[in-house]
Amino acid sequence: MSFKTTLLAAAAAVSIALPAVAGGIMVQDPYARVSARMSSSGAAFMVIENHSGQEDHLIGASSDVADKVELHTHKEDSNGVMRMIHVEEGFVLPKDGKIMMARGGHHVMFLGLKEPLQDGDMVHVTLEFEKAGAVEVDVPVDLKRKPAHGKMNHGGMMQGQKMSN
Repeated sequence: MSFKTTLLAAAAAVSIALPAVAGGIMVQDPYARVSARMSSSGAAFMVIENHSGQEDHLIGASSDVADKVELHTHKEDSNGVMRMIHVEEGFVLPKDGKIMMARGGHHVMFLGLKEPLQDGDMVHVTLEFEKAGAVEVDVPVDLKRKPAHGKMNHGGMMQGQKMSN
């Protein structure tokens, strides 16, 4: 590997490790996966922190990798079965709080993938907030990540609720 190639690879690795920040909104640890090998759908997960000093609302997401991009979560139905649902109203992002977008919970859903997501690919996603506006995030595809990887114990903190100190 040449010095130039090594330098470019190092710069890319550093840029991926940096959180996306805009309008007081910080996106950390983003990654994407497909639901199955030949799947036409996939999802992105991340931690969205609010440092804007005011409550905000994640109202949508977009990406050119799929025909449709929606905000989803999982909810238990009356039979005790967990079902994935589209959350049209989006998610509240409390002042000084966070949204944990993780497998089995809130996530960005890609429906009708235009091409398969390959391990190592980068997916450009635009998150749309009511107050902060558009936040651009480059999301690496990580098909090797285990379901519990990146999850932290938040002392029983509910998704979308303000963190207590």
